[in-house]
Amino acid sequence: MAPSTSPQRTYRYLRLAVAGTVVVIFVSMAIAAMSVGWLTTVSDYFYTPARNAFVGALIAVAVGLLALSGRGLERALLDAAALFAPLIALIPTTLAPGSVPGVDVPCAGRCFPPAYEADAANGVLTYLVVGILTVLIALFLAALRQVSLATAGWSLIVAVVVLAAVGAMWLFAPDLLLAQGHFVATIAFFALFALVALRNAFPRRTAPPRRPFRAVYVGIAVGLAAVLIAYVVLLPRADELDAPIVLIAEAVALVLFAAFWVTQCIEKWNDLDPSLV
Repeated sequence: MAPSTSPQRTYRYLRLAVAGTVVVIFVSMAIAAMSVGWLTTVSDYFYTPARNAFVGALIAVAVGLLALSGRGLERALLDAAALFAPLIALIPTTLAPGSVPGVDVPCAGRCFPPAYEADAANGVLTYLVVGILTVLIALFLAALRQVSLATAGWSLIVAVVVLAAVGAMWLFAPDLLLAQGHFVATIAFFALFALVALRNAFPRRTAPPRRPFRAVYVGIAVGLAAVLIAYVVLLPRADELDAPIVLIAEAVALVLFAAFWVTQCIEKWNDLDPSLV
């Protein structure tokens, strides 16, 4: 067997690391559940001692996706997903009264806990500042011809649109952003990933994957689509259900996300540095 190259090891470790972020989330949830019990949704664990691990894992996902984004449509999809991952972490989910022990929710239905508004404000503003700096650096590198706008153009357009939308919402409708931001970011993230899985099953510019890998990618895409439908339908009634159905649906989505990267790692284990192809 030929020794691995540095680029090969880098891609292998990045894929494994992104899959590993799901393990981080699950382990932190399980430890928190020992003291607060099983909550309605995965996102509810933001309000428990699992918060730091939850936020850190999602930020790490964003960095990993940017590093692994590749070329063409897949690059645009993964770069877009990387924009939404931090928002899932930095804009916490809404809560129903009594859903998380020790967190005061002064409303009849699900709403954003006022005690966490300052945290969300810090996160959103940091996201906007860092996002704008990233776009400016990309444009500067493009001017130096170190980044091609022909390949990165769509990613930059999506970044500008998302940053502008988040910024406008924060300036003119912050309550709406806090009420719906987490939900919209979660839907967008996993919907984009369903498209990424389909793209890998039916690539246009490269040879198609072997049949077992194609079947796995299609299964992941279909599974994510089904989970998203369940999430949209059931979340408004999550606190009325006898079983934590939404928690289970979100956990399935995370497992499918991890399964994609494990499959990628197996399929592309011996791939060369793409720049050499």
